Amino acid sequence: MRAILKQLNYELKRFKAKKNSIKTLFIGGGTPSTIEPSLYKSFFETIKPFMSQDAEITIEANPNSASKIWLAGIRELGVNRISFGIQSFDDEKLKFLGRNHTSKLAKEAIKNANLVGFKNISLDLIYGTSKDNKKLLMNDLELAFSLPINHLSAYSLTLEENTPFFSTKNVQNDDENLAYFFTDEIIKRGFPQYEISNFGKKKSEHNLGYWKGEDYIGIGSGGVGFLKDCRFYTQTDISSYIKEPTKITKERLDAKSIKSEKVLLGCRSEVGFSKDILTEKELENAMHLVDAKKLFLKNGYLFNTEYFLSDEIALYIL
Repeated sequence: MRAILKQLNYELKRFKAKKNSIKTLFIGGGTPSTIEPSLYKSFFETIKPFMSQDAEITIEANPNSASKIWLAGIRELGVNRISFGIQSFDDEKLKFLGRNHTSKLAKEAIKNANLVGFKNISLDLIYGTSKDNKKLLMNDLELAFSLPINHLSAYSLTLEENTPFFSTKNVQNDDENLAYFFTDEIIKRGFPQYEISNFGKKKSEHNLGYWKGEDYIGIGSGGVGFLKDCRFYTQTDISSYIKEPTKITKERLDAKSIKSEKVLLGCRSEVGFSKDILTEKELENAMHLVDAKKLFLKNGYLFNTEYFLSDEIALYIL
């Protein structure tokens, strides 16, 4: 936490942060709920003068470590939004995913967050596992929507190399009809989809900032920041980060990379992208998609109508 504080002070100067200039703060990783609220105090005291008065301040939490006392302590520090890594309300599926909480713990954590004063509560669900079928997913949604939430993230299970799941057989269910079914059911319950994996009555302002290509500071081991046309990477090894929290690698992005990101992130979300950033040939490709009703054009911006095809659409344009 001292290393994080040291890096925070360094970044605030490097980014020339002004009073009330930071609009959102996101404390992520699931494990923030294992750290006592008192250990965050210095961080919040340092950053507070730079936060706007109505800043969205989110923290992620796992149900098994987000006790009522922890939730109250975090709320007292100024956190006004919480995102729970629930993944499922099915105990068998939770075991299969290697989660160390139960459905009962998950429901209790969300109710406790509401009791201590959180009005903006989000939860994550995972679909696309070999355990999934319509009945299980419907049950997950019924339980999710019986709780005091206003945002939901639904992630398809993806297998990353060097993880236990990558070498395990029969863990995925690639049925795209199940994915469409699940997202449609979320929308039907009054949570509009505003990005490929995100739905809600109240959008995550922090997430929108990424998709709009705004500058952001990345704090902590493995943190990533972005300023103008540069991306910054902290050390991923925690011991090395603690020794040198301000040892940061810089990557300058060329105009082509920045444009590709704008198109891809615009296709993945309601943000869209300006047609003016495209070359003549790229615009021609985009207009083919408008004619095919895969994109629509409004006020000079192109918007995707089918988020699950966002990668393909971006590749077709570029």
